Amino acid sequence: MRAHRAVEALLAFACSAAAAIFFTYPLAFRIGHVGRVNNDDGRKSIWAVSWIARTLVEDPGNLFNANIFYPHRDTLAYSEHNIAAGLIGVPVYWATQNPYLTHNLVVLVAFTSSAAGMYYLAKYLTGERLAGVVSAIAFAFCPYIYARTPHIHLLLTAGIPFSMLALHALVDRPTVARGLALAAALIATGLMSGYYGIFAGLIVSVGVLLYAVTRKLWRNRGYWIAVGVAAAVTLGAMGLLFLPYRRLQMETGFARSLADALPYSADWRAYLASATYAHRWMLPLIGRWKEVLFPGFVAAICGIAGALVAGRRQACRDTAALYVALGLIAFWLSFGPNGGLYAFMYRVVPVFSLMRAPARFGIIVTFALSVLSAFAVAHLIRSRPHGRQLVAALAIVAAAELTAIPLDWREVEPVAPPYRTLATLPPGPVVELPFWYLRPDFPRHAYYMLNSTSHWQPLINGYSDYIPRDFRDNALTISTFPSREAFAVLEKVGARYVIFHRNFYAHQMIPRILTALEEFQPYLRPLAKDDNVWLYEIVAWPK
Repeated sequence: MRAHRAVEALLAFACSAAAAIFFTYPLAFRIGHVGRVNNDDGRKSIWAVSWIARTLVEDPGNLFNANIFYPHRDTLAYSEHNIAAGLIGVPVYWATQNPYLTHNLVVLVAFTSSAAGMYYLAKYLTGERLAGVVSAIAFAFCPYIYARTPHIHLLLTAGIPFSMLALHALVDRPTVARGLALAAALIATGLMSGYYGIFAGLIVSVGVLLYAVTRKLWRNRGYWIAVGVAAAVTLGAMGLLFLPYRRLQMETGFARSLADALPYSADWRAYLASATYAHRWMLPLIGRWKEVLFPGFVAAICGIAGALVAGRRQACRDTAALYVALGLIAFWLSFGPNGGLYAFMYRVVPVFSLMRAPARFGIIVTFALSVLSAFAVAHLIRSRPHGRQLVAALAIVAAAELTAIPLDWREVEPVAPPYRTLATLPPGPVVELPFWYLRPDFPRHAYYMLNSTSHWQPLINGYSDYIPRDFRDNALTISTFPSREAFAVLEKVGARYVIFHRNFYAHQMIPRILTALEEFQPYLRPLAKDDNVWLYEIVAWPK
């Protein structure tokens, strides 16, 4: 039996990996030299995965002291931590030192594990492997995911099905061991993504309460012991992870307001928007959309059918009710403050103040439909003479519907020679110019963050969800460097190296920069230069 399960697991993950390679084409075939480098969030994700993969081994005590916004500390907590992504990337990073290969391997692992997780959940609930195949395709490769390729933490959806799988196992046989398994799944989900960790905690909580009523487990002492163990271990572990974020809140008062969530909330158009070829005919009909949440026709139709089929069977009626409820609640929450429920949850659940994108609840809508689809598929297999052949055809249709290849992976630029020089120099804070000072341009600092993977010197530049006050206050002054005012600001933070990107300046600005460099020549020592990138060391400070 164990050998049989091992073979099945091997096949499940191998097939999931093959599907991941297909749906993300051409990523696997150019894995070491492509990425979402045309997108600032994509650059930031590549930087984050490599920072964590490097620091977990080299200096784990300073994991949250990322090399951005120098001299601030705990800067990794200024946005999503991405710890699981970095942990997955550790072997590749240390074998190759290639940030693109490291990140792209994590992308493939994310798709693979998501498909495998949904396969096992659907199979557990229905007993049918083919039902797991259809559900895996519908969930792991849904349009929502393609719209999130620049955000590595939003690709790591596997924790959601694995958490629910652990919950169902606990409900069927409550033990301390299964409580620990549920805790492990929830902790892993939280390490993958803060958003998904919150989502998984919420949907598991709904499931715990529903089954306590429908299966009369509220009278089962073993059930509550197992649930209590899961809750205590999860909260203890995630509490430690939350400490840097709590320090940030206490020191700066950082929190998301309800108004912050409005631009990132869904509307009806979002649930009809998709980037796959099969759905593009809908886009002109819906007008302007701001989110991509369409679950796909196979998931939507089969999900509704599955809810009806499972709802008529006593054995799985409560499970169907659970996933219908989860889908509807998530749908409601995705509309943000204007929907009402999100505003209520914001006031009563503290972690909601750390989120700003209610539309991301849309992944739970797709998840619920994908699970319910398994019941429809299982019914088709058992009720039709050629049910398995029909389901195999349905899986092919689902795959064809969700195909969006080739995805937008871009060739990366080689690192400029001055960066290689910087990697050999003694440690010192670096400022890169132009120093983008307008709020809409802050994401452009991610370009410098990505380049820092070649030297890992501390950066005065930075881009994140939270921008420190002094960064915003000093950005305009620093942008005038070299000037006496900019020297004065950089002296206070101890800047040592300066990098100019000539190609980023407006053409008419170059003569001013050259004149200023000549004026401040006694204070700047040139170290390396190519056509566009100039590296200097600050050797003195003007009075």
